[in-house]
Amino acid sequence: MKRLPFNRIFNNLNDHHRMTPTRFLLFCYAAVIFLLNACDSNKPTPEDSSEISKPHPLDYEVVKIIPHDPKASTQGLLIHNDVYYESTGDYGQSSLRQVDLKTGKVTKQHNLPPNLFGEGLALKENQLFQLEWKSGQGFIYDLETFKQTGSFRYAGEGWGLTWDGKNFILSDGTSVLRFLHPKTFNLVRWVKVQNHLGPVNQLNELEFIEGKIFANRWFHDDILIIDPTSGHVEATLNLTKLEQPRPKDHESVLNGIAYDSKTDLIHVTGKHWPRTYVLRLKK
Repeated sequence: MKRLPFNRIFNNLNDHHRMTPTRFLLFCYAAVIFLLNACDSNKPTPEDSSEISKPHPLDYEVVKIIPHDPKASTQGLLIHNDVYYESTGDYGQSSLRQVDLKTGKVTKQHNLPPNLFGEGLALKENQLFQLEWKSGQGFIYDLETFKQTGSFRYAGEGWGLTWDGKNFILSDGTSVLRFLHPKTFNLVRWVKVQNHLGPVNQLNELEFIEGKIFANRWFHDDILIIDPTSGHVEATLNLTKLEQPRPKDHESVLNGIAYDSKTDLIHVTGKHWPRTYVLRLKK
């Protein structure tokens, strides 16, 4: 795309002392191109995927199986103080839940309005941050009461959300992960997730574990382990053998990653799965 002479257009507009519709559109177009070009310096440098090492497979063992509500379309999952916190989706069924870690029973629930579709969930200090799919709006809740204490905005769709101790990391179904400021939710930086074959899209639920991003992919049975600086997929965890046979609903895919730092175990489940699996990774 050719760059328009921004200064020349601006000066011409001033010379004519009036802003016709055509000139106004040209001015707006030039301004957008100017701003986009100014932001180019913040974009990651494109890489040749042939220079990226092939991800190595990780092995695991199932330590425990915990019941999971099959009505829950899991979109976000985390563990805090031996309790699950879960965000569920689907219009008319979206919710924020507190779930017993041993029994899988829901102990507290806040339902979203029927026109909203719950997505990713993250914990920062004593607040829960929940995404909504298409509105570009997220919700902030008190951890103990589930009372909504605020909201936040972000561009595009919201799929997965996690907290790395400094910024929120958001996925939107593409190959790009965005790092957002913890207070303003402005874009701090972003990375394109790639493996040896090229960009990897359909990134969904996220969990930040020991300095790495663990990510589900929509309609895939593997979890990706991603370097947050480069965006390279360093390892994969193939969970095809879990939950067989799968629920008949084709949307009932693997989705939900929670890390228990006390035990160093990873809890995974899926949309409408009747079980949550507790895994120990084999280093």
